[in-house]
Amino acid sequence: MTTTTSTTDLTFLDPVSQSFMERLWAQDPEAAQILADEAERQATTLELIASENHATPAVMHTMGTWMTDKYAEGYPAKRYYSGCVNYDRIEELAVERAKKLFGCEYANVQPHSGANANLAVYFAFLEPGDTFMSVVLSDGGHLTHGSPVALPGKWLKPVHYPLVYDESRKDYGYIDFDAVAALAKEHKPKIILCGYSAYPRIIDFAKFRAIADGVGAMMVADIAHIAGLVAGGAHPSPFPHAHIVTTTTHKTLRGPRGGLILTNDEELAKAINKGVFPGTQGGPLMHAISAKAVAFAEAAKPEFKEYARQVVANAKVLAGDLMKAGHHLVSRGTDNHLMLMDLRKFDADLTGKQAAIWLEAAGIICNKNTVAQEERSPFQTSGLRFGTPALTTRGMKEDQMRQVAGLIDRVLKAKGDETVIRQVRRDVRTLCGKFPLPQ
Repeated sequence: MTTTTSTTDLTFLDPVSQSFMERLWAQDPEAAQILADEAERQATTLELIASENHATPAVMHTMGTWMTDKYAEGYPAKRYYSGCVNYDRIEELAVERAKKLFGCEYANVQPHSGANANLAVYFAFLEPGDTFMSVVLSDGGHLTHGSPVALPGKWLKPVHYPLVYDESRKDYGYIDFDAVAALAKEHKPKIILCGYSAYPRIIDFAKFRAIADGVGAMMVADIAHIAGLVAGGAHPSPFPHAHIVTTTTHKTLRGPRGGLILTNDEELAKAINKGVFPGTQGGPLMHAISAKAVAFAEAAKPEFKEYARQVVANAKVLAGDLMKAGHHLVSRGTDNHLMLMDLRKFDADLTGKQAAIWLEAAGIICNKNTVAQEERSPFQTSGLRFGTPALTTRGMKEDQMRQVAGLIDRVLKAKGDETVIRQVRRDVRTLCGKFPLPQ
C-alpha cells in the first residue's frame, strides 16, 4: 500500500484491507493510524492467548458490509421491522450451516457472545435462587459460570466442583468426577454445566450426562473454547449427551466474535429462542450473523479438519517442550488447544501478571490466569495460559512450537533481563515474518 500519511507498512494485508485503509487514511487518519498499529502488532507478535484467533479475510470483511445497517428484532419470518427478507435468508443460512456442522437439530445464531448465550440459557430454564453446578472458578471456569461479580452468580446459587488436586494421582488436574457426583446428589442442581476457559483435557460428556440424569438435572456444555476442535473432529462432540450446547464463534472456530446455542430438543429450542429474544437481547447483530454463516461454511471444509488436528498437535509439542524445560503444567500436559502453567513451581514470588508483562515486551502474547487452589487475586494470579489456535492459523507447525517454547523459556528464566527480552523480540519478529497473517 502506498500512502504519504501512514507510518506503518501494511503491504502484508490482503488487497481488500489495503483498499479500505487507503480510504480511511483520507477520511480519518487518526483512526487509521490506530488500526494500522494494531495490524502491525498482530503481524509481528506471537498470539498465544488460547481464546483468540485470526479470522480469515472472508469472515472479517463480511462483518464490515451493509448488513450492519438493519434492525431485525425477532426471528426469520417473524420480524418486528419491514425490509428483512435478505436478513431472514442469511440467518436461515447460518442456522442450517450450524446444525450441519455440529450435527444437531436446532440452532440459535443470535447471541452476541458466549456470555450472552449462557445468560439466555439461565434465563430460559432457571428462576432466581435456583442451583446450578460448574467447576471451581479458579480451576478453569468462566465469569458466567457463577462468579459473584457477574449476574448469574448474583441471582442464582452456583455450586462448584473441583479438579483432582493430588499430584500423586495419575488424574491430577482432571475433573474430579467423584466430587461432581457427590455434590450433585447433595445439592440437586437444575443445571450441571461442563465446559471451561482453562481446562487442557478432553471433556467426558457421557459421565456428566450420567450424573445429570441421576439427579434429574439438565446438562449444559459450554464448548466456547473447543468448538472448532469439535467441528473439526479433534475433540469428541457434546452430542448426543448434552441437552444444550453453548459456544462462542471465534476462538478455535475462527469466526466472528459472537455466540451460538444448539440443541436436539424442539421444546428446549423454543425456550432458548425466547431466552435470547426478547429475554436477554434486543436486535440481533446481522453483520455478525452473516459472518457466522461464512465461518460455518469454512469450518465444514476438509482443510479445517486438518487445521483442528494441527492445533492439538501443536499444543502437545509446545506443552511437552515447556515441561522438558522445567515448567510445571496443570495436569502435566494437554489434549486440546491450551495449557496452563503454574508459576509457583518455578518461582514462588513470580506472578502471572509480571510474567505476562515480560513476555509481551518480547512479543509473546499470553494471559495471566488463575490455577487450581489459587492463592492470588485474578488481577495477579499464579499462572499463565497458552494456546495454539492463532499460531496454527498462520501456518506454524511442530518445529515452530519447539522454537516458541524455547523463546518462552528464555524470557521466564531471564526474569526481566532487558537484554534477553530485546534479543527474543528480534527472534519473534523473524519468526513472524516467515508466517504472515492469513490472506
